[in-house]
Amino acid sequence: MKKLVALLIVTFAFATTPAFSADLEKGWHAYEEGDYATALQEFSPLAEEGNLIAQYYLGLMYHYGQGVAQDIKQAVKWYTLTAEQGFAMAQYNLGLMYYNGLGVVQDYKQAVKWFTLSSEQGDVLAQYNLGLMYDKGQGVVQDYRQAEKWYRLSAEQGYAKAQASLGLLYYNGQGVPQDYKTAVKWYRLSSEQGDAQAQVNLGLMYNKGLGVVQDYKQAVKWYTLSAEQGDAQAQANLGVMYAIGKGVSQDYFRAHMWANLAASNGNKNGIKGRDLIAKEMTPVQIEKAQDLARACVAKNYKGC
Repeated sequence: MKKLVALLIVTFAFATTPAFSADLEKGWHAYEEGDYATALQEFSPLAEEGNLIAQYYLGLMYHYGQGVAQDIKQAVKWYTLTAEQGFAMAQYNLGLMYYNGLGVVQDYKQAVKWFTLSSEQGDVLAQYNLGLMYDKGQGVVQDYRQAEKWYRLSAEQGYAKAQASLGLLYYNGQGVPQDYKTAVKWYRLSSEQGDAQAQVNLGLMYNKGLGVVQDYKQAVKWYTLSAEQGDAQAQANLGVMYAIGKGVSQDYFRAHMWANLAASNGNKNGIKGRDLIAKEMTPVQIEKAQDLARACVAKNYKGC
């Protein structure tokens, strides 16, 4: 994907600035191959002459310290010059800088400005971030309808986080009529791409039978996929399923293990669940469950 995007950028540059084609192509190939010294040598004069693609790449190089000492203020400078020429990816990056206060004073209104300009050109990440700002009321008056609009545009391009966020709006009925089936639709699309938050939410829908036929095995499946990515709420929920034997055979060892892992990741439900489960176990059993938890952490939560 990264190389495809870069190729599209360079193709665009060739179409609009043919005089720079050879040098720009050389700089791009060098950048893609990790030869940042050559990329810097080729991009710098073009950037000074106003070439937006060279400016954008210089912004990236200063942002991430590629071939130069990392300098966030210089990154902002080059992103700004490119963004002001209407380049959507630079507008998105500049929006992030203002959102996070990197190289500039944090300014949500400026972030909204640049995310909006990028979003209107179809940038999927900008659309998601703009939706998030309307969702949270950052730099704008909170507006769930606007959040839904931008999440949807991003979600329809396949962006998993936007799909998960859109599912949550439908779950809560924020900016749209509450609709569990539509929530499930978006959670599933996001979950199938591996989004941990969507997976735990989809597990919850199966657990409660909201928008789908209640299916504890499916709930366990999605909780597990999320828990294996370290999601504390999924770990806590999975501990409950093992404790009561829904979707899996009752197993206090694994119930304690998952609840304990959730607790160690700061989840209050995990703490409560672990303590309740422990009341049904002997000290020796608890020690074994703790050993399982340590082994699970060592395996990065996979195959536990």
